[in-house]
Amino acid sequence: MPFSSELIAQLATELHQSEQSRVQVEHFSKRYPGMTMEDGYAISRAWVAHKIAEGRTVRGHKIGLTSRAMQISSQIDEPDYGTLLDDMFFEPGDIPSVRFIAPRVEVELAFVLKRPLEGTGLTVDDVLDATEYVTPAIEIIDSRIEQFDRHTKVMRKVFDTISDNAANAGIILGGKQVAPRALDLPWCGAILRQNGAVEETGLAAGVQGHPAIGVAWLAAKLAPWGERLEAGEVVLAGSFTRPVAAKTGDVFDADYGPLGRFTFTFV
Repeated sequence: MPFSSELIAQLATELHQSEQSRVQVEHFSKRYPGMTMEDGYAISRAWVAHKIAEGRTVRGHKIGLTSRAMQISSQIDEPDYGTLLDDMFFEPGDIPSVRFIAPRVEVELAFVLKRPLEGTGLTVDDVLDATEYVTPAIEIIDSRIEQFDRHTKVMRKVFDTISDNAANAGIILGGKQVAPRALDLPWCGAILRQNGAVEETGLAAGVQGHPAIGVAWLAAKLAPWGERLEAGEVVLAGSFTRPVAAKTGDVFDADYGPLGRFTFTFV
């Protein structure tokens, strides 16, 4: 049975309070074993609605769990998604650690749209036609719901991550802005250094073979809600590296080669 509207509102409030207090909550899926993916998205939407009511504005969306390896480990067969709000955007440079609980860094590409994308059956070409430019992006993911249960050490389920706005917390846009067909996007790569050491490398082909595929998938997922990806929105296409844990004092260097290079520090 789907969660009641009262329960959805209650759990969304718990997430909001967790973000403000920086104290994680226990797994929703443990407390409510019948929880489904649909329940998770309903909670996420309620939380985002709460934020919008407080004055936040939607700037775009993120796609997560895009790699095959992550989907297998999460026991799902499709990505998940969350909402990007205006206060999640940062410039390269100093990143305030106080904004996060357990931040981790992922390497991605962002699509900035020049016209709406909506409906099912969209192709890679449809996405590229609707894209103003592609640019390097670092996603900062966070956990308002603890990653491992405090008692059993069992990892949270994908339903928990979905309800937690797909673990979204921040986005850093840097490097060059390029026309979507100026480069062979699956071959766009990056080197992520943490405190001088190469921590991760990857190619955008790790995102479902082509990063635009996830954008088309997201448009199809939003369609049943009567929603679409709007012109001007930023869409994070998914990480092509594993998440790297960050702490205060860590200096990161994101080198995308021909797409540019930028640094950021958690302070």
